[in-house]
Amino acid sequence: MAVPLRQAMRVGSYVARQRLRRNEKFALVLQLEPLYQCNLACAGCGKIQHEDAILQRRLTVQQCIDAVEECEAPMVSIAGGEPLVHKEIDQIVAALVARKRYVYLCTNALLLEKKLHLFTPSPYFSFSIHIDGLRERHDESVCRTGVFDKAIAAIAAAKARGFRVTTNTTFFDQDDARSIRGVLDFLNDEVQVDSMQISPGYAYEKAPDQDHWLNVERTHAIFRDAFADGRRKKWRLNHSPLFLDFLEGKVDFSCTAWGIPSYSVLGWQRPCYLMSDGYATSYRELVETTAWEKYGRGRDERCANCMAHCGYEPTAVVATSASLRESIRAARDSFRPRGNKAHLN
Repeated sequence: MAVPLRQAMRVGSYVARQRLRRNEKFALVLQLEPLYQCNLACAGCGKIQHEDAILQRRLTVQQCIDAVEECEAPMVSIAGGEPLVHKEIDQIVAALVARKRYVYLCTNALLLEKKLHLFTPSPYFSFSIHIDGLRERHDESVCRTGVFDKAIAAIAAAKARGFRVTTNTTFFDQDDARSIRGVLDFLNDEVQVDSMQISPGYAYEKAPDQDHWLNVERTHAIFRDAFADGRRKKWRLNHSPLFLDFLEGKVDFSCTAWGIPSYSVLGWQRPCYLMSDGYATSYRELVETTAWEKYGRGRDERCANCMAHCGYEPTAVVATSASLRESIRAARDSFRPRGNKAHLN
């Protein structure tokens, strides 16, 4: 786990407070989508399929602040669309960092070098760069040649200015243990990003490509092979050990999608950002009026092959906090040196 110690402690204390209040449904991470417009048209993205009138919408700075304060999540993932297209994205980030939320700005990095001057390094702020494999695989995924090289250059530029840089990578059925190890070794040892987030691809409804997604059995197989021989211990993965166990099929969890709610120009999305069963006007309405018992593997056929972090990482984090053994395991994991760097801050 490559989560800075202060962030891990903040999240741990937040979860403990929720448990003391006997609050079963609470947000760990807000998935904030201030726009759906993007400067790429990736094959696996369902956001840019919205009509032009929706793609032109923007959340205001105040709307973003209000959403974060309403759901109380200690972490915010700013996604989209491409957040750097938003003309007030620097103000949104600054406002959330001022409120001591841990902010991850997810970007394809095409505009990053041009806009680095708008942001200030902070222990509360990270750029999260979208990298879906090495050069050929990534450029194929985003449907444009040259994007991989531009993203790697942007990572170097951001790190040179003192920013914390993480990556997020989705794996598809074209991937295997070799390709997973290849990109994670490259990002961990050569690019030396601060941490990496990974997720198996899930064929959600609006994605143009419905043919290259992973099913549960294939997900277990490729991650079990990729993590063999203790390989996962060398990578700075931004996940709880239990979530990585889940990917390997060592444990199973129920989906707790309310833990990573999605708020966008359309409102609070039901039940998660991968499915569109309507929108709520508030986080409370989302939690209290969504029929959560109808969702998840074995309940809704659309969820049959989903192992995405938005549904299952919150479950793993709560399970970790409820177990002394798993809490000690996660703490030990955070202090273990990885590759060319050690993360003790």
